[in-house]
Amino acid sequence: MVVKVLNLYAGLGGNREHWEGCEVTAVEINPDIALIYQERFPQDKMIIGDAHEYLRQNYSNFDFIWSSPPCPSHSRARFWNTKAERIYPDLTLYQQIIFLKHHFKGKWVVENVIPYYEPLIKGETIGRHMFWSNFEIKIQYTSQRVKVEMGDLESFEAECGFSTEGAGKGMDRYRAIRNMVDPVLGRDILRCCFDGRRDWL
Repeated sequence: MVVKVLNLYAGLGGNREHWEGCEVTAVEINPDIALIYQERFPQDKMIIGDAHEYLRQNYSNFDFIWSSPPCPSHSRARFWNTKAERIYPDLTLYQQIIFLKHHFKGKWVVENVIPYYEPLIKGETIGRHMFWSNFEIKIQYTSQRVKVEMGDLESFEAECGFSTEGAGKGMDRYRAIRNMVDPVLGRDILRCCFDGRRDWL
């Protein structure tokens, strides 16, 4: 049986890079970023649109769902930046956690930054991320992505092995690649989820 995976807010596909033997549907609202994702993973089905609404309408068609809702409104870095405009936290994050917990029968994980406030729903901190899931994430993880943690756009691209040219200008490209989940972390979380399904990992 082929495991059907839904990859929401797919971005450039950092989390998806080492997924093997599964059928992936990716949803990304930015068409420029979606194009780069599609070039990297031509075997995936790409949906350009609203991931939040796509989840609500299509969740029952999948075995595993990974969601990485936008993180800026939860970010500690933005909170500490005294020049940044003060904005409300985007509660789409918690809407999805509650929705998946109560309606989705498969396995799921929601990823975001570690928030500047006490999380409204308790999650698990791994590296610079926070995860919520309906399975226990048992992994030992230390980021080896020195450039992507601390560098600039050129060093990010060199370390990741692809160009973001075409994904917007300046800060848009920087943010797109900076926000990628480490492929090793994405792989290990899926392996943890489907520990008894080594045939497709």
